[in-house]
Formats: sequence, C-alpha cells, structure tokens
Amino acid sequence: MTRILLPTDFSENALTAIRYALTLYKDLKCTFFLLNSYMPPVYHTEYLMGSPAQIGLGDIVQQNSQDNLEALKNTLEREFNNPLHTFITHSALNVLSSEITRTVEAEKIDIIVMGTQGASGAKEILLGTNTVHVIKNAKCPVLVIPSGFEYEAPEQILFPNDFEVWLDKNSLEQLLKITKSHVSQVNVMHVYTGDELNTTQQKNKEQLAKVLSESGFFHEVPSNEVIAAINEFQIKQKINLLVLIQNKHTFFERLFIEPVIKKIGFHVTVPFLVIPQ
Repeated sequence: MTRILLPTDFSENALTAIRYALTLYKDLKCTFFLLNSYMPPVYHTEYLMGSPAQIGLGDIVQQNSQDNLEALKNTLEREFNNPLHTFITHSALNVLSSEITRTVEAEKIDIIVMGTQGASGAKEILLGTNTVHVIKNAKCPVLVIPSGFEYEAPEQILFPNDFEVWLDKNSLEQLLKITKSHVSQVNVMHVYTGDELNTTQQKNKEQLAKVLSESGFFHEVPSNEVIAAINEFQIKQKINLLVLIQNKHTFFERLFIEPVIKKIGFHVTVPFLVIPQ
C-alpha cells in the first residue's frame, strides 16, 4: 500500500497534479490524502484573540475547505472509479508547508505529489514558494507536476547524478515502484567535466547500477554546465520524468540557490521527482 499526499488549493494546477498521480499509480493499491490548508482571508492578531469582528470567520472558511475537499473526492471517485484507490480528506488551519510536514510524519506518507506554480502563475517562476519549501524540507520524495502537463507514461526517465551520494533500494523505493509499474528505462546521466570519478563516486555508481538493475542505462556527457546538459539530453531523447537527489553536497542544491534556476525553468516541461538523501 502506497500512501500519497496530494495538497490542493482547488486550482487547475493542483488538479493537474492530482490527476497525474491517480493515473501514474492506477495499477497500484494506494491511499490518497487530499490536503487543503487554509487561512481566513483576514488573519490578524484580533482574529487570534477572538475579536468579535472575526468570530465565526474561521468556521466559515473551514466549512468551505471541508466541503470542497469532499466534492473533489467524489469527483475523483466517479472519474477514475479505481477499486485500488482509497481517498482520505484533511482540512487544516495552518501554513501549507507546515501542515505537509506534520501530515507526512503523522500519516507515514511515502510520497508527495503537487503542482509547480505559485499564486502568481508567472512563467518565469519555475516553482512557487510553497513548492520550494516542501522540496527542501520533505523527509519523503516529492513529485512535482508542471502546470497544464498532459499525462505521459514515464517510459523514459532522466536521472542526472554526480555519484556523490550512496543510494540503496530504500531511498529509491518510489522510483523503483514507478519503474517496475511502467517498465521504464532510467537514463543515469553523469556530466563529465574532465575529472575522473574518485573511489567513493565509483563505489556509489556501482551501487546505483546494482539497485536499478536492468532498467538502468548510464551515460557520460561532456559538459561544463549541468543544467545545459540536462536540457540538451531532453532535446535529443524524449524524457517523461526527471529525477533529482536533494542533497546539499550535490548540484541539486545549486538549482535552488543560484539564479540559474531560471535557465532550467524554461526547459523542464516534464514532471520531476525529488528524492531526499
């Protein structure tokens, strides 16, 4: 049983991510947790202190949240009609990223699936603030779905890797589930900048090859820029899913620190799975 957290603000962006998740896991037994966190539209100190002007406001917002979640649940059950899937709704007065962290621990969530864009919907912004915060703090994998993405089976997966991190079957469990379910090919891309792999990197590469087994295909790509190499690989070969390891010692961290994130933002038009170390 896979336990999947689906945050939603009832937008089209969130619905796209939810539909992707239900289709991706259509052949697996899953429990989906539909999560909506809310704040009253006027959320000031007087609300927290029970000001007469604010009394009942939270109850109304909470009821709307619960009603919308129940309506979404009913819609998904009718639309997908999958006996392998169970839905649980959860409404909470909390900041989204904080509630996600709490729910992941409380419900033993295996993976989070969510959309990319923030409220602005600006094309130059790859990720909304909430998404970035969730990715950087999540203790489980996060699968991020671009706005408006039409489902494609993840037959070809791109996995850029510098082999700085030891990965076993537990850390790659969700990737392996997807790979097995869709008979995917995992293209492990190492960007070669002129330096040979050290002893640790070589051992990590051999370990990864063992874990991925027959689904893993390894590529050495000469380049001085990881992001450019990712974009070029996607152009040459149709990729349906991008996989990244979240670790401060890998190039992934630079994607969220340096302005170059905008470069990849214009080109990453496929879902990407972020795996914590």
